[in-house]
Amino acid sequence: MTQSENTFRVLGVDPGLGVTGYAVLRLDEGEYEPRLVDGGILKSDSNAALEKRLYELHKDLVHIIETNEPHVMAVENLYSHYKHPRTSIIMGHARGVIFLAASQAGVPVVSYSATEIKKSLVGAGRATKAQVQHMVQQRLRLHDLPEPPDV
Repeated sequence: MTQSENTFRVLGVDPGLGVTGYAVLRLDEGEYEPRLVDGGILKSDSNAALEKRLYELHKDLVHIIETNEPHVMAVENLYSHYKHPRTSIIMGHARGVIFLAASQAGVPVVSYSATEIKKSLVGAGRATKAQVQHMVQQRLRLHDLPEPPDV
């Protein structure tokens, strides 16, 4: 697939080890709203060894990058909660292989906090997942709400 010089593609990734959501958006020259090109979730087998799960995530992302040829990848920043420090460590592993896949393909990565993303879409940094889903549906002119919320 070859991109037009007048098209800009962004691969957005909501990282996770169990479930990673992704969406590829295309903005054509002269257009003001992006269009959804591809999106979905990548799941891993929770019973598999960590290295196997990370390998599968990397392999799947490499395929998505090769298929969609994004100009940039946007990845949600790590969020750490003092009651669940293990979650941050696991997310760090997932983000590591996501960044590796981008780097191998020469795709620059930008990171945003969940609060920044919600504020940009909904106007409130503490928006609920349902509010974000509704706004994504409207902005991308989707018939149905994007499911699951990780997309």
